[in-house]
Amino acid sequence: MKSRQSGITLIGFVIVLMVLGFFAFMAMKLVPSYIEYFGVKKAMTQIATSGGTQDLDSIRRDLIFKMGFQYVDDSTIQPKDITIDRKNNGGMLNVVYDKRIHFLYNIDFLLHFENSVQLRNASM
Repeated sequence: MKSRQSGITLIGFVIVLMVLGFFAFMAMKLVPSYIEYFGVKKAMTQIATSGGTQDLDSIRRDLIFKMGFQYVDDSTIQPKDITIDRKNNGGMLNVVYDKRIHFLYNIDFLLHFENSVQLRNASM
């Protein structure tokens, strides 16, 4: 009576490991940018809930200060990326930025992040 073995061969196992390694490397490159984005969102929420009447420059300064506590890199968001739009006797704090991440050889990821929060009292 012949017994037939079933399972993955060594070559198949190596191929599976290579595919998993590729996606793990991709995740190691991308996940820090998304964690940084969640830090930006948290800092924006803190600015929005703090209230107070502030102009655009002081909101930018406070937001950049709070993003420092959220481990957001200084080169990620420039002051020009932070804007305020007037709507319904209030303001919307907008942050829009792109982040380019080198992956392999001549392959880069371009991530576009955008978030808006309603400010309580903002005089522009």
